[in-house]
Amino acid sequence: MAINFNRAEFVLSAASPEQFLRDGRKQLAFAGRSNVGKSSVINRLLNRKNLARVGSSPGKTTQINYFLIDGSIYLVDLPGYGYAKVSKAERDRWGRLMENYFQESGLIDVGVLIVDVRHKPTADDVAMCDFFRSGSYPMVVVANKTDKLKRSELERNLELIRETLDLDESELLVPFSAEKGDGKEQLLGLLRALCE
Repeated sequence: MAINFNRAEFVLSAASPEQFLRDGRKQLAFAGRSNVGKSSVINRLLNRKNLARVGSSPGKTTQINYFLIDGSIYLVDLPGYGYAKVSKAERDRWGRLMENYFQESGLIDVGVLIVDVRHKPTADDVAMCDFFRSGSYPMVVVANKTDKLKRSELERNLELIRETLDLDESELLVPFSAEKGDGKEQLLGLLRALCE
């Protein structure tokens, strides 16, 4: 039976590896730069306004947040990287937390990398893509903010993302608008298929 992404509840914010959930449920790990609209993408997918915290200033996600979807899988919201105006010590703490999460085998089942379709992926985006790629699980790249581009610019920008992240034809790239919902059904379909 298809997973119902409208049935979502917040479960836990993990601030240390001891708090990571290890109950055997599949985990979809969502990562992206602090200002890429990751929380907005998650809220759009789950049909909720503010389940994942959206802030006027980037860097609201400071821990690893777990959302239980339809009682069967976790959507895991990772701290944003690269932009947030926080202390170096706090950024280092996030980095160690994420490193621990990535290094523990068996936690991630699907990696979802969110990038800004308007810009060439940053070195941090490339590093995160490589983190996901080094695992033995599928990855989906979501190119958010398509509503901010003209149609004529979209294909060129998607090609730049594909080139910069060195995506091959089998690696999935989904144009998406958290604002308007474009790409939502395609992404939900892919995530359901990858969770079966």
